[in-house]
Amino acid sequence: MAEIRFDDRVAVVTGAGGGLGREYALLLASRGAKVVVNDLGGAMDGTGSGTTAAEQVVKEIKDAGGEAVPNFDSVADWESAQNIIKTAIDAYGKIDILVNNAGILRDKSFIKMEMEDYEKVMAVHLDGTFFCSKAAFPYMRENNYGRIISASSAAGVYGNFGQANYGAAKMGIVGLMHVLKQEGAKYNIMANVIVPIAGTRMTATVLPPNLVEMLKPEYVAPMVVWACSEQCTFSGYTFVAGAGYFSRTAFMEGPGVFINPAEGITLEKIHENIDKIVSLEGAQTFGSATEQTGFALSKLNLG
Repeated sequence: MAEIRFDDRVAVVTGAGGGLGREYALLLASRGAKVVVNDLGGAMDGTGSGTTAAEQVVKEIKDAGGEAVPNFDSVADWESAQNIIKTAIDAYGKIDILVNNAGILRDKSFIKMEMEDYEKVMAVHLDGTFFCSKAAFPYMRENNYGRIISASSAAGVYGNFGQANYGAAKMGIVGLMHVLKQEGAKYNIMANVIVPIAGTRMTATVLPPNLVEMLKPEYVAPMVVWACSEQCTFSGYTFVAGAGYFSRTAFMEGPGVFINPAEGITLEKIHENIDKIVSLEGAQTFGSATEQTGFALSKLNLG
C-alpha cells in the first residue's frame, strides 16, 4: 500500500503544545504537512498563557526536517481564532486541514459548578471549534478541499460525573460537525469527530495512573491524521480511538411504533408500547435531519 502523504498540505492543529495535539502535529509534519502549531500555553483550567509549549513542538518538527510555525492565540475569541488561521495563510498561503483539539477542564459536580466554570469550558471547546472552523471554511471552500476533525469525548457522547460543562460542549461539537458535513459536501470538505481515549494531563484527573500510562496519545494520532488525508472520504463520522482500539460511534434510531392519531394517542398507549418504542433492534443511522424526519413521517403510511 502506498504511503499516505501530506506533501503540499497545510495543517492547523489547536492545543498542539502537548498531549494529543502535539502527537497530531508531529505525525502530520513527519508525513510532509506544513503545520501551524497553536497553543495558548495556559494551565489546564484555561488560566495563564505562554509561548514555550508551541515553540518547543515547532523546534521538534524542524529538527526532524519538517516545516512548522507557532501560534499563541486563544481559540475562545473570534478575533484571535481568525488570527490562528491567518497564521497559516500568511506563512503558507492556504489551509487544507484543521484539527480542533484545544481544550480545558473545570470539573465539578453539577450542583457545585459555577457559571464561570461552565462558560469558560464552553468557550474553549464549543466556541473555539466553531470559531476556528468558521475562519478556515471560506479558504477550504475556495480551494475545493478541506479536512476538519474535531475532538469530542466519551463524556459528551455517554456522559461522565462532574463534567456537565465539558460533556455539553463535546456533544455540541458532534452536532456542529454534522452540519459542516452537509454544508461542505459539494466543496470536498470532510468534517469528522474523534473520541480519543488517551492518557494526557486532562484525563489524568479521571483515570488511574497505571491506565494513563497504557493509553498513550501516539496511539490515537494515526486515526486522526488518517481522517485529515485525501484518502478519507467519510464525513459526519465520530471515530473512537485509544490503546490500539478503533471504532465508530453514532446516533441510531430504532424502528419504533405507529399509533394512529385518529384513534387517540394516550399515555396508556405509550406505556403499552414502551418496550417497542425503546427497542434498538433493527436500528439505523440517518445522514441528515431531513432524512430522519422523512423516515418518521413515512410511518404515517401504516395508518
